[in-house]
Amino acid sequence: MIKIVSTVLYLVFAPVFGGLLAGVDRKITARMQGRKGPPILQPFYDIFKLFSKEAIVVDHLQNLFVIGYLVFIIFTGCLFFYGGDLLLAFFAITLAEIFLIMCASSANSAYSSMGSQRELLQMMAYEPMILIVAIGFYIATGSFSVGEIITSQTSAIATTPGIFLGYLYILTIKFRKSPFDLSTSHHAHQEMVKGLTVELSGRTLGITELAHWYENTFLIGIIAIFIINATWWSWIVALAVCALAYFMEILIDNTYARVKWKVLLNSSWIVAFGLGILNLLALYYIK
Repeated sequence: MIKIVSTVLYLVFAPVFGGLLAGVDRKITARMQGRKGPPILQPFYDIFKLFSKEAIVVDHLQNLFVIGYLVFIIFTGCLFFYGGDLLLAFFAITLAEIFLIMCASSANSAYSSMGSQRELLQMMAYEPMILIVAIGFYIATGSFSVGEIITSQTSAIATTPGIFLGYLYILTIKFRKSPFDLSTSHHAHQEMVKGLTVELSGRTLGITELAHWYENTFLIGIIAIFIINATWWSWIVALAVCALAYFMEILIDNTYARVKWKVLLNSSWIVAFGLGILNLLALYYIK
């Protein structure tokens, strides 16, 4: 029953949490830049406006791919909050990203095609670390099950600090924040306009934004399970760590300029092998 309730809560409240997170992000970003910024509820106003507009479809396959993107993102979150297999959840979210890339590739647009190529490069950059995260949880807790991971006697981060730091590093890519916002960006400095989503409009663009809110909730949930254990107070600590981690992502976004793709790829792999693999080797010998 608890698993079912958790899944239903994710389905209902993940968009609310994701929208509020985006609003807080904009407000903090504005304060860092010396501006007042929009109201925290502005992302909801924006997405309601998008759903009220007509979608101009460049290629009819776009609708299919965007729906597939949303469905697999929601499936990923439901599987995670149900306490299911973490490795399967990572595979599902990768499939969702492939749907988004196919959506961008289906449009006959230079900006959209360039965005899809850069998205593939970003996937090459962060996927090794994602796989290391799953393996790290398995070695540390003996299971890929989220339900078993969060009921362990000790927090996973106690034996996987390097993997945790590596995951935080690639989160900058997943959150599409500078310096790793190569394929698309919420900011005006993107030279490809909107890159990956430049040919999307109206309801179709609204669906991709909604899927992004679902995805962000899942990604922050991964941070939480590094901290949560069998004790009740670990949930409070996890909430504080998640808030601090997201604030650091906003700070990095407003501090560093966007890098070239080679820097993205090389740095991500160095972190994956320098922090992730070494932590796995240490964990293997400890266990």
